[in-house]
Amino acid sequence: MATKTMEFSPVAETADKNSLSAYGQARSTVQGTPLNSEALRKIHAYWRACNYLSLGMIYLQDNPLLRESLKPEHIKNRLLGHWGASPGLAFVYIHLNRLIKKYDLDMIFLAGPGHGAPGVLGPVYLEGTYSEIYTDKTEDIVGLREFFRQFSFPGGIGSHCTPETPGSIHEGGELGYVLSHACGAAFDNPDLIVAAVVGDGEAETGPLATSWHISKFLNPIRDGAVLPILHLNGYKINNPTLLARISHEEVENLFRGYGWTPYFVEGSDPDSMHQAMAATLDRCVSEIRECQQEARASGVAKRPRWPMIVLRTPKGWTAPLEVGGHRLEGFWRAHQVPMADVKKNPESLQILENWMRAQKPEELFDADGKMIRELRELAPTGIRRMSANPHANGGHLRRPLRLPDFREYSLKVDRPGQIEAENVRPLGAFLRDVMRSNMDRFRVFGPDENTSNKLQDIYEVSKKFWIAEYFPEDRDGSELATDGRVMEMLSEHTVEGMLEGYLLTGRHGFLSSYEAFVHVIDSMFNQHAKWLSICRDLSWREDISSLNLLITSTVWRQDHNGFTHQDPGFLDVVVNKSAAVTRIYLPPDVNSLLSVANHCLQSQNYVNVIVCDKQMHLQYLDMDAAIRHCTKGIGTWEWACNDQGSEPDIVLASAGDIPTQEALAAIALLRVEFPHLRIRYVNVVDLFKLQPSTEHPHGLTDRDFDSLFTVDKPVIFNFHGYPWLIHRLAYRRTNHGNMHVRGYKEKGNINTPMELAINNEIDRYSLAIDVIDRTPALQRIGAHAKERYRDLQIDCRNYAYEHGIDKPEIVAWRWPS
Repeated sequence: MATKTMEFSPVAETADKNSLSAYGQARSTVQGTPLNSEALRKIHAYWRACNYLSLGMIYLQDNPLLRESLKPEHIKNRLLGHWGASPGLAFVYIHLNRLIKKYDLDMIFLAGPGHGAPGVLGPVYLEGTYSEIYTDKTEDIVGLREFFRQFSFPGGIGSHCTPETPGSIHEGGELGYVLSHACGAAFDNPDLIVAAVVGDGEAETGPLATSWHISKFLNPIRDGAVLPILHLNGYKINNPTLLARISHEEVENLFRGYGWTPYFVEGSDPDSMHQAMAATLDRCVSEIRECQQEARASGVAKRPRWPMIVLRTPKGWTAPLEVGGHRLEGFWRAHQVPMADVKKNPESLQILENWMRAQKPEELFDADGKMIRELRELAPTGIRRMSANPHANGGHLRRPLRLPDFREYSLKVDRPGQIEAENVRPLGAFLRDVMRSNMDRFRVFGPDENTSNKLQDIYEVSKKFWIAEYFPEDRDGSELATDGRVMEMLSEHTVEGMLEGYLLTGRHGFLSSYEAFVHVIDSMFNQHAKWLSICRDLSWREDISSLNLLITSTVWRQDHNGFTHQDPGFLDVVVNKSAAVTRIYLPPDVNSLLSVANHCLQSQNYVNVIVCDKQMHLQYLDMDAAIRHCTKGIGTWEWACNDQGSEPDIVLASAGDIPTQEALAAIALLRVEFPHLRIRYVNVVDLFKLQPSTEHPHGLTDRDFDSLFTVDKPVIFNFHGYPWLIHRLAYRRTNHGNMHVRGYKEKGNINTPMELAINNEIDRYSLAIDVIDRTPALQRIGAHAKERYRDLQIDCRNYAYEHGIDKPEIVAWRWPS
């Protein structure tokens, strides 16, 4: 056994290109040779097996162990996949396996590089988990053939660590979220270590850059640890990567500046790289445990300078150095399929066979095609395997929330439309008590102050997490604490990623965001919705809690911030995703918001988007009425209708708080002006009710839709968002041709609320004029009323320009009982 010495030795800080080379004997911050000759031989053999499997996945559809010479018919007809990052990912994975066995670690693995799945799938297959889940992918020649054939193949699996990959909670198809996902997974998991490999292309993205700050959000007492491993293989698809081309000093200073302790492992020589990686990982685990033990023994949570690893290896490590006169290993040409012509080019086919045989599969697999016993013993067993760890299939660990009775937070509403209240504030009290009863499994996230979003009651139970420097003046209302469970950082990407990681590992959460800036996470939402959609078809994936997103500080109350803060288009993005996993709610008042939130917190496998403004709004429904209305998702408000027992002349509908207020105000105007006009009012809370039931599980049947909206009467729909979204949802309905939608039309600036509504024609006067224009009985008699309504619009503008506020009668409007 070699001496297990580990001594700290700074890497030579030179800026010349030789110091940035990925080649040669290992150069490492931590020195030592913890592997004896036998352990070194075995771990290298295991790595060869992983690399062999990676090549097999990319190239082979038959002859999986090269028991005969490689022929063109053994090669897939379409070659897809990525080799470049795969050897490095497998290298990290098997060294982490050694660490798990040595220290009995609870660890999961997140692969950040977008296209490195072969380097993860290989180890997962070799440790047996893949065959346990996919029983046709057995650990023999027949199963190995199926394992190879399915990769990047129709009906098979993709080239990322998709939901089909056991042990994965991070797909990597979109770059930038691996550290924020890892951080969320570590929250409230004190014994868990999340190993997160960051690709050096990925490291150039904005979301990844901000997420290095997760080191300021991990509490060493109650949370687990994240071990970032920055994999510098030097190239993206066909460009160098930035961090691989700057000096050691600059890289080290960058990560020390972020608050990490970086350890370098660089080179290409396998034996010395295995020793360096083993020694470095031993050091990292030792430091993680020391930080946690000190904090847990003292009860004082201080911010450690957590360890991280900078791993520099050649792109496409172990590939032929040159093919066809072009550099391959260590260059961008190794990123995808290293040789794409092997099926038609005998010379390339021979190079591939030589490359695969150099891994010596006959030494790695027995006669039946199973990895030999002495190598299988290197992997952990049971749930200690990273591919079988229950944290990576979070539904195994999920426990339902203990929820208080949401009815106890209701607002007393005696008559509709008579009192105003802040819609979101009672929700804050409800979430406060949800947190109080679930201090080990529930967190609230937000990119900015939850106080701004009227959720500040949660601070009565738990403050904002803060483990950085603390000033005396922070005691005056900053609501900071080292044991806080409210996670705030002005990066929508990072808090969204934290929440996703928290949910995927079996917990519950709630995130609020300003409407204009929720677009920052458009693509993150897309990826999470896709993940959930795929998981629905995987019987072995357990149910996880829904992602609950409150969109507040909405478009119709952004008159003070102006045009830049006016954008309700996130709903359009949500509608693009699978109906099986998306839900959109627009509760118009306090009690309907509470009912919706209670439902969403209990749901599983959805993305629930709740749109509700935080300012003062009229209140319409008592709690019993709100529950009934939200349960149906759509319905008439009888007190606002006068068509009972007859056919309406016109249908007014709305979705959203301000559109609802203005629609009701228009009805009030019309009923005074035209008392014989029969008006039906429909309010929509569940937006997907507008879609046919054949398209969305919440959709109304055509008969129910026709009953509400008629088959031939004009419908004026006042909508919170862009008007064309309603047309998109309802285009197949019988009466769609008579549906006229008002919504935001990109017209706004520093307006008063009423002026903003007038600019976009969702105000009461525009709606009333529209009703006159579209109701045959009023077209000839409504001219005088239209003139008065236009005059009132002019008066509203003039008053706003003179006084800077809306007219008192507008602000004080109430539903006439």
